[in-house]
Amino acid sequence: MKESSYKSYDELPLFLNSELVAKVLGVAPSSAYELMHEPDFPVLRIGNRMVVPKE
Repeated sequence: MKESSYKSYDELPLFLNSELVAKVLGVAPSSAYELMHEPDFPVLRIGNRMVVPKE
């Protein structure tokens, strides 16, 4: 399992892309990408880009 490089919640940016979601959760980027496509996962679509709010 990968370890997050962020030590506190305050260090995270306001919006996370799939790479940052993977680092925070300690999973592979492909797993984070799949998770972001789940219907109940809180994701914002900005054009073709998908981001997850820090909250």
